[in-house]
Amino acid sequence: MSEQVYRDQALKLFPWICGRCRREFSGKNLRELTVHHKDHDHNNNPRDGSNWELLCLYCHDNEHSRQLEAQRQGADVPAASGPRASHKPFADLMDRLKDKR
Repeated sequence: MSEQVYRDQALKLFPWICGRCRREFSGKNLRELTVHHKDHDHNNNPRDGSNWELLCLYCHDNEHSRQLEAQRQGADVPAASGPRASHKPFADLMDRLKDKR
């Protein structure tokens, strides 16, 4: 299904409101409302729209930026079996607070 086809279908199914910021759209600014694939798979286009949500250009860009950042951070995160921090700076906090009372 082409982008224009699933966009037309989404505009028929959903109200013309951004799913994140709730900004409303009309005929004049409707081009700023985009279809976002919830699972990020642009080939997954069920006719019932269950994988789509309408987002404004800004929220759509933000969603994809967040996904890219999460992927970057996930690649740099050490494995769970790797070394972990052992220092516990707040371990005696309750005792310190009791002393001040």
